[in-house]
Amino acid sequence: MKGPALLSVCVLVALGLYLGGLCGDRRNCRGKSIRHIPGLDREITERRGDLLTLYRSLLGVPGMEETQQSSWRFPPQTEDKHGTLNCQHLGGLTGLGYVGSGFTKLVLKGTLPGGREIALKSVHSEGNDMTSCARRYGDPTGCYRLATYKLHKEVTLLHALRHPGVITLHGQCYENIIAPDFRVTAMLELGSPLEMIQLLQTPWEKRFKICLELVNLLHYLANSPLGSIALLDFQPRQFVLVNESLKVTDLDDATMEELPCRTDEDCALEFPSKTFAIQCSSSKKCIGVNEKRNLFNAYRFFFTYLLPYAAPPALQPFLLDIMNATGELRYGINETLEAFHKVLNLYKSGMNHRRKLLYLKDYMLIEGYRLNETNDDYRCWPSYNYRGCLLSMHSAEEAAEFCTKHTNCRRFVIGQEQTWTGTPLTVVIVVKLR
Repeated sequence: MKGPALLSVCVLVALGLYLGGLCGDRRNCRGKSIRHIPGLDREITERRGDLLTLYRSLLGVPGMEETQQSSWRFPPQTEDKHGTLNCQHLGGLTGLGYVGSGFTKLVLKGTLPGGREIALKSVHSEGNDMTSCARRYGDPTGCYRLATYKLHKEVTLLHALRHPGVITLHGQCYENIIAPDFRVTAMLELGSPLEMIQLLQTPWEKRFKICLELVNLLHYLANSPLGSIALLDFQPRQFVLVNESLKVTDLDDATMEELPCRTDEDCALEFPSKTFAIQCSSSKKCIGVNEKRNLFNAYRFFFTYLLPYAAPPALQPFLLDIMNATGELRYGINETLEAFHKVLNLYKSGMNHRRKLLYLKDYMLIEGYRLNETNDDYRCWPSYNYRGCLLSMHSAEEAAEFCTKHTNCRRFVIGQEQTWTGTPLTVVIVVKLR
């Protein structure tokens, strides 16, 4: 990442630090005195320090040195040559609607004049972060500013981290930039919430794809330009699906800091059901703790539910290997990624579908039928279409075996459409000879 992209990152971070320094003493930028609240001051200082840590990390990114000579300035409020969205675009949005909300942020959706839908993320004024802070300190304006630091950090990270598994930042809007109630609106690509119950009802191939995309993301985070990054609030709700691909959308609780330590005892990595012993390095950092934290969370929130159920029998030993190795943290992210690609290659090769023609001999081929995905005269589960029986089959023999073993099945059609692995989709029309 070079040139304008890095300049944008540096400007954004500098803006946060500049505002933090300008108003960090609880006087606003117009010179009016604000009530001094030590606890809130301390939290704001910590958040500002978090941004400063991020800024220092960005200074180590190749090409960043060219921005050190540029003066700190507010980001431009007009569209740049790369088409970045800004405050002017907010006024042209139509069809605003609620998407979701969390402890800190509110997400809406809207449609740009050209028809593109985007997500709008801002501080949730009625979220738990804001309401609990206001009860504790009695200063809604200061609390809003405290919460805004988290969103500002997320916007900065989204500028710096470019990967298919990270939600795309289309732009941002800064409002009231000379006031203590500084506001940020992030404009992102629109995804759909990750519903684990729905995922459990999808074909195994789809569930494997989600897990593989997660592993690819974690491999990137372990080797990012900013160093190894841990997602401290690692939950399925932090992810969305965009065109059926998994993307992380919440980065405000991400950290680039490895745990400091004096002895190995300081490096215990604790989870509700298990604790792992990690070594303390000579540089007094817990070795690989961010990578290990991400990987075990992937195991307990994703792999456990999505990998083993209804997997192809021939692949189950390999999947069990992955489950055991990640569940015990015997694999690092490199070994895990390698194991996933091994399973993918075996699946794409049709290894577990090499059968003798035991079932297809009972069928007659009739050409010219068209695939009808919504044919509801026969239903199966899991299916790519809930109104019928649409499955991925590596061969006609595999489809014939399925049909023979399901007494209500009388015919099937092998279509031209393929899944993401290149496997043909088949509706469960060759007619059975009986």
